[in-house]
Amino acid sequence: MAQQEVQNGESEKAAVAVVFTAVKQQLLVEAPKANDAVAFYKAAFGAVELDRTTQPKRKAEQELPLILSAQLQLAGSTIIVADVEANSATTLKTGGSGCVLCLETEDVEAAVAKAVAAGAVAEGHITEGEEGACCGGRVGKLKDPYGFVWLICSPAKKCATAEA
Repeated sequence: MAQQEVQNGESEKAAVAVVFTAVKQQLLVEAPKANDAVAFYKAAFGAVELDRTTQPKRKAEQELPLILSAQLQLAGSTIIVADVEANSATTLKTGGSGCVLCLETEDVEAAVAKAVAAGAVAEGHITEGEEGACCGGRVGKLKDPYGFVWLICSPAKKCATAEA
């Protein structure tokens, strides 16, 4: 009887092939701020809302339905924005969840200005070269009203060492 070869992550038993089709970042914001966060991401970054799930038990007299989650399309990626109740099993650190999100654009200044106009706070100035993105790109750093940090980057230039 031939012995099966075990390779990275494979078990000796027949494995079922698993294919992942997407990775979606989830931004957790304090309840009930997800409505505001969705509006901010639309205004600041041109996100498009694909889907929304609201709290079915929300009282009719309350002005806005509580979002359980909203799925947004942004620069070819999908992000999920969700309200998190204070007593939820998922907890938030002050100032967001600690993730950094990067958006790539040719016009860093305009993108930063648009986000600031929508309510973000620029952190420092736009940097370039060794201070900026990989291999001399330009980068602006923002913090959105929900505590998430965004890097607005120009496309990275090819490094001279990589071209050689």
